Amino acid sequence: MKRGTNVGLGLAAPVSRRGFLAASGALIVSFTLLPAMRLSAQQTASDAKLPGSLGKTPLLDAWIRVDADGGVTVFTGKAELGQGIKTAFIQIAAEQIGVDPARITLVTADTGRTADEGFTAGSRSLTDSGTAIMHAAAQVREILISRAVERLGVAAERLQARDGAVVTDDGRRVAFGELVATGGSPARAQAQSKLKDPASYSIMGKPKPRVDIPAKVTGGEAYVQDLRLPGMVHARVVRPPSYGARLSDVQTDAAQKLPGVLKVVRDGNFLAVIAEREYQAIVAMRALAASAKWSEPSGLPEPSKLYEFLRQTPSNEIVDLDRRAAANPPAGARTIEASYRRPYQMHAAIGPSCAVAWLDDSTLTVWTHSQGVYPLRRAIAEMLNLPQDRVRCIHAEGSGCYGHNAADDAGGDAALLARAFPGRPVRVQWMREQEHMWEPYGPAMLTEAKASLDATGRVVDWQYAVWSNTHSTRPGNAGSLAAARHLATPFAPAPPQPLPLPEGGGDRNAIPLYAFPAARVVHHFIPAMPVRVSALRALGAYMNVFSIESFVDELARAAGVDPVEFRLRHLDDTRARETITTAATRFGWSSYVRTRGRGRGFAFAQYKNHAAYLALAVEVEVDRETGRARLVRAVAAIDSGQTVNPDGIRNQVEGGIIQSMSWTLFEAVGFDTTRITSTDWSSYPIARFPEIPETVEVQVIDRPGTPFLGTGEAAQGPTAAAIANAIADAAGVRMRELPFTRQRIKAAIGV
Repeated sequence: MKRGTNVGLGLAAPVSRRGFLAASGALIVSFTLLPAMRLSAQQTASDAKLPGSLGKTPLLDAWIRVDADGGVTVFTGKAELGQGIKTAFIQIAAEQIGVDPARITLVTADTGRTADEGFTAGSRSLTDSGTAIMHAAAQVREILISRAVERLGVAAERLQARDGAVVTDDGRRVAFGELVATGGSPARAQAQSKLKDPASYSIMGKPKPRVDIPAKVTGGEAYVQDLRLPGMVHARVVRPPSYGARLSDVQTDAAQKLPGVLKVVRDGNFLAVIAEREYQAIVAMRALAASAKWSEPSGLPEPSKLYEFLRQTPSNEIVDLDRRAAANPPAGARTIEASYRRPYQMHAAIGPSCAVAWLDDSTLTVWTHSQGVYPLRRAIAEMLNLPQDRVRCIHAEGSGCYGHNAADDAGGDAALLARAFPGRPVRVQWMREQEHMWEPYGPAMLTEAKASLDATGRVVDWQYAVWSNTHSTRPGNAGSLAAARHLATPFAPAPPQPLPLPEGGGDRNAIPLYAFPAARVVHHFIPAMPVRVSALRALGAYMNVFSIESFVDELARAAGVDPVEFRLRHLDDTRARETITTAATRFGWSSYVRTRGRGRGFAFAQYKNHAAYLALAVEVEVDRETGRARLVRAVAAIDSGQTVNPDGIRNQVEGGIIQSMSWTLFEAVGFDTTRITSTDWSSYPIARFPEIPETVEVQVIDRPGTPFLGTGEAAQGPTAAAIANAIADAAGVRMRELPFTRQRIKAAIGV
């Protein structure tokens, strides 16, 4: 296969730097950002105030390229994970530069072609990359108009960029391609851009079918799991049965002689097989696994004492907020306390992790569904002792995942095996039980809340504490990769660290948005990690919003105040208040009529206290005989700033509600003192189609001209709390430990 050809999925195979620089018709600059995209300290400092990710990568051609044929290529360091950012970025660029969206080619996270934007995480894709693309496109448009001024001999005020051309007020036009045919000198982004008036938008803010959907619903080449390269071979890895297991013996001869087997690879506790065909690799993997002998220590906590373990394990106390004027609440105040619990939970991606790696011409290329191709490149380069410029990571979508699942580990596996079998692409596909047992989980958490109400029913004192492991062990060093830990000379993982606010990790959203006159919030960061943990969608916000909004509901009931009214009484933020009233009105909160076995619940949060506002009202049905809770109806209102694609926002909120519902009602990782016991869908149940709500309505509050706030993770916490509050309303029992299985609800009802 020749380098530079395209292979399925629209994914570019490796292309030489020289070949890429020779691409014809690029606007303004040659691509000076390859391969490392490093700027001098002086440049970086001077660009600190540029919008979005332009501050780190200020050259316009890192984001926008206009070709001689009039086509526009847009580059982003962010990855499409199912959140619809490909479509949104195309809309943003098309609107600002003045071209039909169909004329835009989008290139996503690729260490050989795009800017280093770190991880696609935290609902920051539009905030970081979307903002950069918007301003870059607007500035490129103005450069094109300035060139047209010279070409047409008219003032800039008489020119507009539209339909891929600069057009005069008397109808003359010059195509974009003609304006870039002669090239130009490098152009750097400016702090200010001449953005279009939102009132004139014809593309942004309008529904547009997502470009990533057709292949996914028609069985096309949509995911890295679908990628097939000429000459590609298949590999499977034999995973240890538990975290501390050591491979004491294995017989490889029988597996090596099986049909199609090309090589058995062993390095310490890392054991794998490479074969011509995928099923041949599976058969050989099973033969190796059957002959392998492992020594296993017992290193996990007693499952029934998990929360005592969290409470008693040494932790670092971080005071996130201390606004208490006195040690005790005012005289006459009524004090209420509660604690809440969350188990370890999985990403549980429908498609097990996969990667393809190819070592050819001394360059290693990895196709991966990692959410951070640059950090993964650094980890792989360290593991293989290669210079980073000899490793290229190209993002390809994976079948399921928001957060740090096993995608990076599969990339590490493929890289090791490509080194062991150079010259041909090596595809590594994990098995279901491997994904369940070895992916990094969302951490178990414990929270405690205490508040005091005065005689009028207002909160006069608030205390909150959260216990949690780290919420990020993402790649950065080689030890973050499972395979690197299993080598004969293993790489140690980096010491776990808390993520600082305002983003936060275990304490994300631990500080309430409500205007409580006295409040204290403490994060007990637990460095010890008995199981492998990392980022799961929304990080600590899922648990903290669940805890805070459940407790606020308990306080409202204690005060005898309607839960929606109680929240509004304690909120000064006008956008928060509008989001709440919108959701309540659309749900019909004030006119709701209870029926037997059904109840309503409400919850609200501003994600990270600086991103999207989301309020949610739900109706839940509880079967008192079985304890089964079913989410019947959900109505959400979201304010995520300026809207690019309202359908995309609804997709994300709807999906977030369904996913969070599944976590809240069904999901918990099982384990004993030695092994993870959740190895399949029966031992780790998730919501099935019968559990899907009858209706989910999402009201989008558009704020044209305001900053993008992100959407993807806003629904997680409010959904859990709203369901808990609705169960309390329907069945009269307060659920404080996730998930709310029918056994737990039945036990709480006590009938």
